[in-house]
Amino acid sequence: MNKNVHVVPSGGGWDVKVEGRKSARHFATQFEAMQEGRTMARNYRSEHIVHGRDGRIRQRDSYGRDPFPPRG
Repeated sequence: MNKNVHVVPSGGGWDVKVEGRKSARHFATQFEAMQEGRTMARNYRSEHIVHGRDGRIRQRDSYGRDPFPPRG
């Protein structure tokens, strides 16, 4: 199961959500949420996806098996 971790705006703060789960952690700042999301993505060896206030993807990092690794 793919457990991508998303950082999304929510209720005046920011939530960290894992795909396939209902629960989320809430933080006051995007920076705090990004730190927690990055840690979770590393543990799950998955994608860390950060959304902006408009909901669009701002940043994406892979901490697992990247299907499109960079060419050397």
